[in-house]
Amino acid sequence: MTTPQSTTTKTTTPTSPTTTKPPTTTTTPPTPTQESTTKTTTPTPPTTTKPPTTTNTPTPPTPTQEPTTTTTTIIPPSTTTPEPTTTTPPTTTTPQSTTTTPVTPTPPLTAKTTLLSPTTSESFVTGPPLSTTTLGSFTATEQVLNTTQTSESTPSTQTSSSSTTNCFCVFNGTVYQPGDVIFSMYPIGSGICLTMTCSDVCEIHNSTEMCVITSTTPSTKPNIPTCPEWDAVQNETFYLCDCTMARCIENNTIEIVPYECPPLQNITCANGKKPVLVYDEYHCCQQYVCDCECEGWGDPHYITFDGLYYSYQGNCTYILMEEITAKHHLKIYIDNVFCDPTEDVSCPRSITIAYGFQVVTLINHNLIGAPQLEVLKSGQKLKLPYAQQGIKIISSGINLIYEIPLLNVVVTFGMTGFSVNLPYQYFGSNTQGHCGTCNNNQADDCRLPTGELVENCAVMADYWPANDIYQPNCPTPPAVPTQVPEPPLEPTPCKPDSICDLLKSSVFAECHPLVSPDNFYRGCVFDSCHVSNPAVECTSLQTYAAACAQAGICIHWRNHTKICASDCPSDKVYKPCGPAEQPTCEDSADEPAVTFVTEGCFCPDGMKLFNKESGICVEKCGCLDPEGIPREFNEQFEYKCQDCICDEPTKTVICKPKTCPAPPTANCTDPGFVVVNQTNPADPCCYAYICQCNVNKCPVSSMNCPVGYKPVISVPEGKCCPQHTCEPKRVCVHKDVEYQPGSSVPANACQDCTCSNEVDPKSGLFKIVCVFQQCKETCEPGYEYVETNDYDCCGKCVQKQCVLNLNGTKHLLNEGQTWSPPENMCEHYTCMRSGDTLTALSSHIICPVFQQSNCQPDTIQTAANGCCKICVEIDKACKLVSMTTHVSHHGCRSTEPVEMPYCEGSCNTFTKYSEAAAAMEHSCSCCKEMRSSNRTVDLLCLNGDKVKHTYLYVEECSCGQTECTTAAGLSARRKRRSTLL
Repeated sequence: MTTPQSTTTKTTTPTSPTTTKPPTTTTTPPTPTQESTTKTTTPTPPTTTKPPTTTNTPTPPTPTQEPTTTTTTIIPPSTTTPEPTTTTPPTTTTPQSTTTTPVTPTPPLTAKTTLLSPTTSESFVTGPPLSTTTLGSFTATEQVLNTTQTSESTPSTQTSSSSTTNCFCVFNGTVYQPGDVIFSMYPIGSGICLTMTCSDVCEIHNSTEMCVITSTTPSTKPNIPTCPEWDAVQNETFYLCDCTMARCIENNTIEIVPYECPPLQNITCANGKKPVLVYDEYHCCQQYVCDCECEGWGDPHYITFDGLYYSYQGNCTYILMEEITAKHHLKIYIDNVFCDPTEDVSCPRSITIAYGFQVVTLINHNLIGAPQLEVLKSGQKLKLPYAQQGIKIISSGINLIYEIPLLNVVVTFGMTGFSVNLPYQYFGSNTQGHCGTCNNNQADDCRLPTGELVENCAVMADYWPANDIYQPNCPTPPAVPTQVPEPPLEPTPCKPDSICDLLKSSVFAECHPLVSPDNFYRGCVFDSCHVSNPAVECTSLQTYAAACAQAGICIHWRNHTKICASDCPSDKVYKPCGPAEQPTCEDSADEPAVTFVTEGCFCPDGMKLFNKESGICVEKCGCLDPEGIPREFNEQFEYKCQDCICDEPTKTVICKPKTCPAPPTANCTDPGFVVVNQTNPADPCCYAYICQCNVNKCPVSSMNCPVGYKPVISVPEGKCCPQHTCEPKRVCVHKDVEYQPGSSVPANACQDCTCSNEVDPKSGLFKIVCVFQQCKETCEPGYEYVETNDYDCCGKCVQKQCVLNLNGTKHLLNEGQTWSPPENMCEHYTCMRSGDTLTALSSHIICPVFQQSNCQPDTIQTAANGCCKICVEIDKACKLVSMTTHVSHHGCRSTEPVEMPYCEGSCNTFTKYSEAAAAMEHSCSCCKEMRSSNRTVDLLCLNGDKVKHTYLYVEECSCGQTECTTAAGLSARRKRRSTLL
């Protein structure tokens, strides 16, 4: 059996040329798609020779009764070799902005009808969307021809390709147009009828329903030959086995049809990843496809499945990815929250993955600083690693990794952001959401839920809120704008110490040819300018390093920064590239492991995890004891009074009770000790007889201690009963009195005694230290040291002089001595005794008023007392003298001094002997007022009243003659005093 290499098989009928029309169920990218035109020569009809029949396969259920033994005739393919397939290269090139999605290489289209429940119809096609369909003698042919002229190899026929698309269906040689009914309500048994139609795209649509029984004549049942062993009708082509196709001829006679694979074509992935080779559903043919990888990091920045970059700062829960048509029931949500106190920028807080009936949330509780990652299911924290119901979740210490092994789906989430890896084989052209469509075409990544396309994915992102998750704070997206320009990005980082330039430096140079750093640099610059936390720049570097690791380039970049620490525990080491599922002692060769590469905290070289749950690194594998401690094979240890061993054949710990020897008898003779049976201190698993102290068995004793001592109870080592002793205190003792150290002790006369800190070796008390008193024989000025009687240790200072301290100078005066300061002779100090004390008393001389103007020239001198001045006065003339004084009258007094002049001076008064009168002659005159006036002043009384008072104001004085008699003089003075008051 040979399988010639060709494009998708197209069977051409000789009646008319056919063209293909893309089925309506296939999403065609909005960019031109290159198609190759393939010419296939119709092979020679099969010969009539039939090989021997085989009787082995039971007949599948069918309405037609068949004998128990089925005869199958297999017709080999004709010996005529088909002409080589000629493929015309396209004359036009694909625009650089898009990359053509390759056609899935699968076997020829096989239309197959499946019987469902009544009134239920299903029509499906296996194989590529552009192919030849055969059902019985029905052929639905379609062919797409481009504008390139292609000549067929038949000599007499020249065929020009056309851009016209046309199709038709043929059944038993009859041509049916799209929409025609081939037959309706054909009974196929068990009361079920089949209806066959030619669809608008020339696909066979079959539907079944319960037959309607009427009284009319039954419809004629066409005779359709079948191959019941393969559940196929005449001319139906189906997959047989081992990349071999077959076509039903009739009555279990089949014809072998070669399985043809299209030529392998290289493609370019729009997301910059390397194309991967995948097999078709029968694992017969390979083709290149571009797997889907969506990344997000920072605040946040997205790269869609097809490699389109955009930034979006929404604060809500959004649909990150969902299937357009639910096939695998996978849906991923992202929860973004504001993460900077000064800017409205958001960060991914959690990723929620709904797969089948399982909903799991990967969450980071700390968006600033070291991540706090955990996994929640139904609100409960999961213990990692987790592997149940078709999913696996593990932690690398830096990232959480979620995997669906059956679908090769890998989702990572950590402090830096997230990544979603989907195989094109299962999710190609069937995704939508923030991650865009996975079809190797960036032009339709900004797709709205309605199917509309917008130019800016940041606008598109507003329209994908998670409506099935209650989010009251999520804003309602506005109307779709007609055109939104991309916001300008800062060309350079806004901070001088930014680490963004590392992305384009030699640190990542090895990765640049495989993964472009441009988008990651743009995101890093944005974060540098809009996020206050500088550590957020690490997310761009870590995300780019992760993309490089998936491309096979491992970058050691963290040691080139000061703010991007790995924070691994002490028993782990940081590795930029390591297996997401670390090797353990429990690994099985039959169990598939996660092949995803990630950075994280790993066991040191030469060590592996003991198991997936413990997180303990070991050099040698063995067993895990009941306390979770790894044990090597054949290692013996003791656990809870059991002798255990790590058994290598069973890889389990086997324990048996420990056997203890008979304990020896104890002999207890010291007071207070009794024999008891208790755990052996040397071996806690065994018992022993020991002497145990029981203070209740000790004799009673008491002790009184002298002054300076205190009773002390102590138990000597190895003894049981307490011993009473008197220990000295830290004091001195004198005459049964305790003295503290440093205090004075009245021990001996004429000595100063003090309690010291020196210990007396005999008594253990502190010593009393005494020294003879030193007599102070130096006395203060004015005092003399005098010895006293024999009973006194020292004499004393006795006062002998007065000590006068005047203006800081001391003056000594003997008893009875008077002294005046030279600068003030009017002040006299006299030393007087009062008992045993001498005191200096002071006195002051008051001199009469001295007016130098009244003195005769050169007669002024100091009086004998050295204080007052005296002179020989000139005759004093009567004159007016000014004076101010308070006026008082009847208990009332002026508030202010008032002016009250008076007369003073000498007049010519003398007494002499007169010879004429033979007696003493007297001449008397006095100085008195000659002119005066009355003045009034206010007086304030004690009761607060104010009264007016008039007094005599002297204006002029002169000598007036008066009689020289005593009476007259007294009368005059009294009269004057009365007048003044």
